[in-house]
Amino acid sequence: MKLRFIFILLASVCGSVLLAAETIAKQPVLVSVHGAWAGGWQMKKVAPLLEAKGWKVYRPSMSGLGEHFNTASPDIGLATHIDDIVNFILFEDLHDVILLGHSYGGMVITGVADRIPERLSRLIYLDAFLPEDGESVMTIPKVGFMDIKKMTVEGFIIPTWVKPGQGFPKDVPHPLKTFTDPIVLKNPAGAKVPVTYILTVDPARNPKRTPSSLPLNAPERVAGPC
Repeated sequence: MKLRFIFILLASVCGSVLLAAETIAKQPVLVSVHGAWAGGWQMKKVAPLLEAKGWKVYRPSMSGLGEHFNTASPDIGLATHIDDIVNFILFEDLHDVILLGHSYGGMVITGVADRIPERLSRLIYLDAFLPEDGESVMTIPKVGFMDIKKMTVEGFIIPTWVKPGQGFPKDVPHPLKTFTDPIVLKNPAGAKVPVTYILTVDPARNPKRTPSSLPLNAPERVAGPC
């Protein structure tokens, strides 16, 4: 899916779905969590659009990814990435955070909500995994998912679409352990954080599968097809 389309859609949906955040006196805060193989650069184009409307946007890169690719290790797991975002929010001393996860980032923001729900005002899943307790990326039912086993080399999932010598920013090898680790959800308060799910669909096509296990606090809006 073209990222430019996603950026435009997200800017539009944030403006219409999160009106409550814009009516409060303090500046609305968005922390974006990127997808697999990517980094904070994935949201570089949408950040200025939201900041021009008065938002404060953070786009951290998780361990071993983005500009941190030099620290990559097959020992990096899902819990590592959850810790990354939890610690980022705590060390930046952020409150009332609108936490957005794209694709694999949905696994991460679900774990963050379980850990620090009191710091969050909303979760936004952008074409993202929405796991239940005990599920992993590899166990959640999916349609047409890439063959991860064939892409795996020495504990890393290699982005085969990246050309040799391609310049930065670019997708980088992703730790396999983050896909195989099951998520552990223990805090009932995490399931009470309001949720919005954004589903993007190519024009003239119907989605093969919509989120099948939405939390009890059902999303206010599912965007798509567009």
